[in-house]
Amino acid sequence: MVELSRRRVLAAGAVGLVAAGCTAEPAPTAPTAQPAFDPKDWASVRAQFPLTRDVRQFSAYVLATHPRPVAEAIEKHRAELDKDTHAYLDAQGGGEDAVRAAAAEYLGGNAADIALTDSTTMGLGLLYAGVKIAAGQDVLTTEHDFYSTHQALRMRGVPVRRVSLYDEPEKATADEMVARIKAGLTPSTRVVAVTWVHSVSGVKVPVRAIADVVAAHNADRAPAERALLCVDAVHGLGVAPERVADLGCDFLVSGTHKWLFGPRGTGIVWGKADAWAQVDPVLPSFSGPAFVEWLDGTPPGPTTAALFTPGGYHSFEHRWALADAFRFHLAIGRERVAARTREQVERLRSGLAGIPSIKLRTPAADSAGLVCFDVDGQEPQAVVAALHARGVSATVTPYRERRVRVGPSIATSDEDVDELVKALR
Repeated sequence: MVELSRRRVLAAGAVGLVAAGCTAEPAPTAPTAQPAFDPKDWASVRAQFPLTRDVRQFSAYVLATHPRPVAEAIEKHRAELDKDTHAYLDAQGGGEDAVRAAAAEYLGGNAADIALTDSTTMGLGLLYAGVKIAAGQDVLTTEHDFYSTHQALRMRGVPVRRVSLYDEPEKATADEMVARIKAGLTPSTRVVAVTWVHSVSGVKVPVRAIADVVAAHNADRAPAERALLCVDAVHGLGVAPERVADLGCDFLVSGTHKWLFGPRGTGIVWGKADAWAQVDPVLPSFSGPAFVEWLDGTPPGPTTAALFTPGGYHSFEHRWALADAFRFHLAIGRERVAARTREQVERLRSGLAGIPSIKLRTPAADSAGLVCFDVDGQEPQAVVAALHARGVSATVTPYRERRVRVGPSIATSDEDVDELVKALR
């Protein structure tokens, strides 16, 4: 026993003598408990995003990171699917219903009017492929819409007319944009395809006022002759305060993995209850009525959002977790998200106004979250690369008009905005 104790003492001494050169294996530590989410505290909101703090995140809206409540929901569904796939599929039979319910609470519409998709591009493609357009009818869209709208309409093979809503985006006004849409309407117009927030400039289109003009144009027209107002809302959903009822459009299409910070690979198409009948489903749905039609040979009824939702097996853990993305925003508050984003946009605009070499291309009136600008003598790609080298993430607009584009959001702070301005100076 004495010898054993002596050995222990000697061993302890040896450890002490070599401690400067060797490090003992640290004892495992218990996981640090995450602070509770406080939706009223912006620091707590930012803490929900696992984004690296080594980069100022002004392009987080491009393909969203999953905030903690969404990530946890995805992992829960994934684990259960991996454990017993068929049983969990059966147990989650109403998983899509829960998503529609949460989406309807956020949008202010009805759950039955919401179709589920995988992206904005999928939603636009399905909508413009399925909308009923008779011979002699055409589509009115704008020069400023994104590739997905223009290509979906081209692939449909119907006559398309484009109007320019403004000449210089930074000088765009609501009255001018509404007047140009009104001038473009004709008796043959079946679809008016617009984008809520132009990702090439940050211009926010006055959808409500355009809806009023379209409604007046449709007066006394039969349903099949009315112009349907269809809106790409991807840069408005999750950042603008308006609800679908406020907009007055017939269809609203959006991915939910941008400003809403929803699961990657998710999207929605919302339609007015009476507008769905003007669209044919493009892909077979997995809804109950669709299977009854197939099994019993019953004639198909009018199109509904459920019938419009493509069937097949999806990335269910992401789709079902979309409900948690809507709840995340509901907990924070739609109006608070919009106001917080607007505060940072104004802070950024104020800082950029003091830099003579920068020309803002986004109007001051109402720009949602995007801010686009040019830098004298510099290619946008070079500016974005230089910002990245300074720890700031920005993007270049994917259009013929190349501009630097940044997006303050609930994932950024006032300090981030100030550092962006400092980097540009």
